[in-house]
Amino acid sequence: MNRSIFLCAVIFSGCTASHDLKSEEKAIRDLLGRQETAWNEGNIDTFMEGYWKSDSLMFIGKEITRGWTATIEGYRTRYPDRNAMGKLTFTFYDFEFVGADACLVTGRYQLKRTADEPTGMFTLLLRKMDGKWTIVYDHTS
Repeated sequence: MNRSIFLCAVIFSGCTASHDLKSEEKAIRDLLGRQETAWNEGNIDTFMEGYWKSDSLMFIGKEITRGWTATIEGYRTRYPDRNAMGKLTFTFYDFEFVGADACLVTGRYQLKRTADEPTGMFTLLLRKMDGKWTIVYDHTS
């Protein structure tokens, strides 16, 4: 067998093992659940623990933000207090494993606040680094 084909087959089979995917999806759901809890406690610092603490993190909302520090500063500016943060709820639509260490998550967020209830869609790219899942890319609209 051609070495390239063999390597692709090994990589592909490694990322589709159903027993592994269930536990990996649970680990990702647990991470996002911790983020939801932290947000609802008004704790942006703990919420941000789910993100890659790197200058390479990318967050896309109304603009493109690069880096963990810029992302947390953006959150702090947009959500200066508990009233602005509201109560966050995630709804997940799809967990698509695109490799042994990468997963694309599609879902919806909803904030319930006194004055309004903003909602929108998100796509997250998570990578498994050093044995734990981390958000490396977040497109929220």
